[in-house]
Amino acid sequence: MCGIIGYVGDNNSLTIILDGLKKLEYRGYDSAGIAFINDDGKMEIVRSKGKISELVSKMSGVARVGHTAIGHTRWATHGSPSENNAHPHRVGSVALVHNGIIENFSDLKAGLLDEGVIFKSETDTEVVSHLINKFYLQTGSFEEAVMKAISIIKGSYALCVINESEPDKIICARKDSPLVIGLGSGECFAASDVPAFLNYTRDVIFMEDGEIAFITKEGVSILDLNHNVKHRESVKITWNPSMAEKGGYRHFMLKEIFEQPRALADTLTGRMNSEKGEVNLYEFGLDKDNIKNVKKIHLTACGTSWHAALCGKYMIEQLARIPVEVDIASEFRYRNPIIDKSDLFICITQSGETADTLAAMRAAKKAGATTLSICNVVGSTASREADSVFYTHSGPEIGVASTKAFVTQLASLYMLAIGLGTDNLDTDYRRELINNLLALPSLVEQILVSDSEIEHVARLLFKAKDFLYLARGILYPIALEGALKLKEISYIHAEGYPAGEMKHGPIALIDEELPVVILLNKESLYEKVISNIEEVKSRGGKTLVISNHHDPHVKSLSDYFLYVPSSNVFLNAIIMAVPLQLLAYHIAVIRGCDVDQPRNLAKSVTVE
Repeated sequence: MCGIIGYVGDNNSLTIILDGLKKLEYRGYDSAGIAFINDDGKMEIVRSKGKISELVSKMSGVARVGHTAIGHTRWATHGSPSENNAHPHRVGSVALVHNGIIENFSDLKAGLLDEGVIFKSETDTEVVSHLINKFYLQTGSFEEAVMKAISIIKGSYALCVINESEPDKIICARKDSPLVIGLGSGECFAASDVPAFLNYTRDVIFMEDGEIAFITKEGVSILDLNHNVKHRESVKITWNPSMAEKGGYRHFMLKEIFEQPRALADTLTGRMNSEKGEVNLYEFGLDKDNIKNVKKIHLTACGTSWHAALCGKYMIEQLARIPVEVDIASEFRYRNPIIDKSDLFICITQSGETADTLAAMRAAKKAGATTLSICNVVGSTASREADSVFYTHSGPEIGVASTKAFVTQLASLYMLAIGLGTDNLDTDYRRELINNLLALPSLVEQILVSDSEIEHVARLLFKAKDFLYLARGILYPIALEGALKLKEISYIHAEGYPAGEMKHGPIALIDEELPVVILLNKESLYEKVISNIEEVKSRGGKTLVISNHHDPHVKSLSDYFLYVPSSNVFLNAIIMAVPLQLLAYHIAVIRGCDVDQPRNLAKSVTVE
């Protein structure tokens, strides 16, 4: 949820930390801070409530520079957004930043209070600062103090700790919260996400749970909790810094919507053979022999990725004829699910660090299921812990509201469904399905050309207080996703419903003030959805119909009509998602909302 950046080297650490925090602001933006050891060997801390710009303003009066520093941008869990609750937290000569939740902080805090410790914040993190300081005073060893502290805390953490008495070192620790080390020439970095230091190095080591890293400008050494040395090879990040910049777009979200044709093309490249009508199952870590033993598939995810999973169920069951269960990860982990060793468990996660999704995958793996991660981030926890991983290759997604990661997840599930269904589908049909997918990027480009038309509709609807989204079949999850996008970034209440359920409750909401967005797919249940449109109109509702068919009757029932190109019934889900993304985006912009950093939300939910 929060963003962490640390630096040790010969360059100006303040410039590097502030630059890194700006890159990480999508992870947290209610307060921020920086701790650095200046050229006089003294530690200084500057913190502020609000966004990084507030911290930059406060830093403008700092004349000194240093070569070791840590920074943090916060998304509040314990304690309200305030300067006192902002990280870094300092006790004695030690300061630290933390991402995660210390689950036993109340008990630890009570014990420290009994010892006479005075707390200055409402955060769980401050407990860790006091523990490290306590053990440092007892042992005189910085390393031992950190090791002892993390041995008694419970929960999740990514920690970066500096010590005024040992100014050329940062100690990092990780459990259930991402932390990555960047290796430069005469300098090293630590961060919660790669974009924080990508301008300086692409050589990284992804820390694993239970590891402690000691970084200096000469390099990094890594131990486990038993003091055993861990030999880890670095990996090279393939995407460049410019891919994580706005590139002239007003917002990251808009840039990422317009990147979707390219993202889809990158996800598809080299993974299919259209002439043979084959999907390369090895890309998913599967082959024909092991999929014959699969009796059931579990698709588990959170948020937008859960909507992708709902579409995936439709694709896999229709094409592969394998039963699929779809779970919200936070529910799966607690409902004691029935898992068999013949099951295939698939977790879908953009970041690969979503806490609930990782916990669900670990439970499935413990029960003996084969695990597969569909993920966008190379080296993420989900990609390392699953038996196999399928990377979506959509590139960095900075906007909190997911767009290109979602459509590439759908494309990945479509390919998987074809691969799993190879024995059920004749070759000509498989060729047709694959060729449809290869044509998809150009169809999405056609929708993007209509951006101004969608913006015009947004200007007519942005004052509404509620929206209803209706669809049937595989488009129902897209209705859910459209409603979620609107809620996330415009703060308008919106609900998605199966159109066939309208008479079972939602119809009571319809009046002349309620816009109803209806997804109409010529290839599936077309006449039935038209009946739903007529029911809405007969009760005075405003209708925005998004359809892949020019139908004069439907247009006569529509207050607003948007045409989109058509593919097969499965890929129309991807096509229909794009205008809903643009609609939500433009409504949010017109309402003056912070599109890339919506209130109360963070990009990667790395705590429960």
